[in-house]
Order: sequence, then structure tokens, then C-alpha cells
Amino acid sequence: MSAPGAPQGRLVDAALRCYPARWRRRHGHEAAELAALLIADGTPATSVAWSYLAGAVREWLTPRPGRSLSAVAAALLAAACLLGLSAALVAGSAPARAAGTTQSPSRPVPPKTKPAPPSAAPISPRHLTWCGQETAHARSC
Repeated sequence: MSAPGAPQGRLVDAALRCYPARWRRRHGHEAAELAALLIADGTPATSVAWSYLAGAVREWLTPRPGRSLSAVAAALLAAACLLGLSAALVAGSAPARAAGTTQSPSRPVPPKTKPAPPSAAPISPRHLTWCGQETAHARSC
């Protein structure tokens, strides 16, 4: 439908595959051409893909004579899965943000202290649990 290998083309192609087969047979080629023209004119591919995904959901949910309720429920489930997948793809392509935190200058950070060294006192049997680890309390491991 679009240039193979181009990320924009793959995103739009994935959105077009969400339409029912009867719709793709009738309108798929035109929709792919329109998407290519819109992207060439500067419209973001993600915008075109989201628009096509919304159209696919509408197409699946439009009542048709003879369509059972289970088909509509399956279409809703498929649309939800596809929206989640496309959101994950968009989130994965966004640049990672720094995970650093900032401290306010009015609040000084207390200095880190080193943990106290273990005592050299002998361990009495009452400080041992059934698994052999030293504890100050009678907890099991």
C-alpha cells in the first residue's frame, strides 16, 4: 500500500489493516494513496494513522443487517487491542526523557551515613532462626 520499510508507511498500513476485508477491497487502495499524499504534504503519519484507526472502529461498529452481537463485541476487543498496540508503538518511538530528580535549594539533603559495622560479639543460639540466619527477632526466613 505504501513504500515498504518506511516507518510512516508501516504505521498507516497497520491502521488500514484494521478495517474489515470488504472495506479494504473497496476503498483500501484509495485510502493508501490519500495517506501517501497527506504525508507528502506534511501531515504527520501518526495523525493519518489515528484517523484511519478511528474510521476502522466506526466501520466495525456500524450495525449491518445480519451481524450478530458477538461480532460487534469481537470488533470492540480487536479495536481496544490495536489502540493499545499503536499507543505502545508511538510511546516506544518517542525519545526517552531524563529520569533525574531535582532538589529544591531551600531544603538541604542530609548527608549519607555508612551502616554500622557488624558487632564482633558471639552469636547465642537464641538469636538463630531455624534456617541458620542471625536475627534480633524470632522471625523465620
